[in-house]
Parts: sequence; C-alpha cells; structure tokens
Amino acid sequence: MKKRLAAVLLILAGSCHSAYAESKRIDNELERLDPEERLEQRCDIEALSRIDAARKDMSPDKVIAYTFGAPKVKGTMIDAKGAVFRSHEHWYRLSYHCETDPTELNVKKFSFKIGAEVPRSKWEHYYLYP
Repeated sequence: MKKRLAAVLLILAGSCHSAYAESKRIDNELERLDPEERLEQRCDIEALSRIDAARKDMSPDKVIAYTFGAPKVKGTMIDAKGAVFRSHEHWYRLSYHCETDPTELNVKKFSFKIGAEVPRSKWEHYYLYP
C-alpha cells in the first residue's frame, strides 16, 4: 500500500495543472502516510521540484532516497546521501539534505547535489529501471 501510494504521489506531483491544486492533493496523500514515510516522500517530491528548476534539461520523474545507502533520519530532517533520480530514462546519483516543519508537509531547508550517471550495467543490481 505504501509503495503504491508513493507512486501515486509522484504521479500527482508531475500531472497537476495548478500549483495550488498540486499542493493540496499531495498534502492530502502525504497525510495518509506514517511520519517517517511522509518525511521521505515529501523530501523526494521537493528534490524533483528543485532538480527540475535548477536543470531544465533533466526533467526528473522519480527519486529514490535509499539506493546507495539508507537515509539518515532525525526528527523532521533527512540526509539522503545515497539517493538517485531518473531523468529521460537515465539514472543519476543524488544526495540531499531536507528539513521540514513538524507536520512534515512544509520544507524549511533543502540542499542537493547531483552526482554521476549510474551506468546501465549497474541498474539490475540496484533495482533501477528505465
């Protein structure tokens, strides 16, 4: 259920027509998750948005926080140094730091660094897909 809900959240993040409608729909879905899952999903959605704004050539459509290592979570903060994101059927390494308010719906601080492309020969090992 949680994995399917997470997929729905990412689809909603990419398909809404207005920023307000997008925000309300995502918040409603996020509220249904347990706190740690909500934090990770909210920060993954923020990563999509920030990468898209910073790199118009990338158009990311998926973020996974735990591919190369488990994220470190402390309260409403997450450090995902082993994350990846997909763009145009290519995967790229990603690290991000995200802090939210106590509801875990509003991002207060966010920073990220895009890393190298993950070679297609490694995708199967890390459960990545086109």
